[in-house]
Amino acid sequence: MIQDKPDARAGNLRLVLAEDLALLRDGLVRLLQAHGFEIVAAVDNGPELLKALVEHKPDVAVVDVRLPPTFTDEGLQAALEARRRVPGLPILVLSQYVEQLYARELLADGTGAVGYLLKDRVFDTNEFVDAVRRVAAGGTAMDPEVISKLLARNVRDRPLAQLTAREREVLELMAEGCSNAAISARLFVSEGAVSKHTTNIFAKLSIDTSDETNRRVLAVLAYLNGTD
Repeated sequence: MIQDKPDARAGNLRLVLAEDLALLRDGLVRLLQAHGFEIVAAVDNGPELLKALVEHKPDVAVVDVRLPPTFTDEGLQAALEARRRVPGLPILVLSQYVEQLYARELLADGTGAVGYLLKDRVFDTNEFVDAVRRVAAGGTAMDPEVISKLLARNVRDRPLAQLTAREREVLELMAEGCSNAAISARLFVSEGAVSKHTTNIFAKLSIDTSDETNRRVLAVLAYLNGTD
């Protein structure tokens, strides 16, 4: 894991940005700089992204899935390769469409510090910046629309079928990256109730680890994987 990361709530987080559309890239640079991020590299293709991530080892990266030269999942693959070389490197991926495989690949190593948002989310500045900071702090940030569609696909799959309706709501918000306090506020229940639900979720999904962050990541991964 990356050591001695700065507080993600503070400014001056070092960030690598990958976006092939010049206007959007420049706009994101200005937006992120206005919120205290230091842009150490802004690139427009997969090979340059991988080079920048390995060289700079930023506190967080914001990466478009589709980049030259293939315009398929070049950005995602470069990010995954960078995480193999720099374990725990925080990555937030932007995509125009919901692709379950992208979210699963990002979470596959079970370490967290990943996010997957639809590109439209960048227009909600507070939501977008919060997601970037959450990923930089080692958490997850999954787009609500992504989670909603995956829930519809996986709700009948075991062991997810063992969860109650409320537990599925808690897991859905957990997948978005919400803390217990945030889940409590969203569902209008006590933090104690949320803690009880999360304990039940971990038990039903057979997740047994002393690391709370890893348990949440593994629960989200089980949620995305369905029966896999």
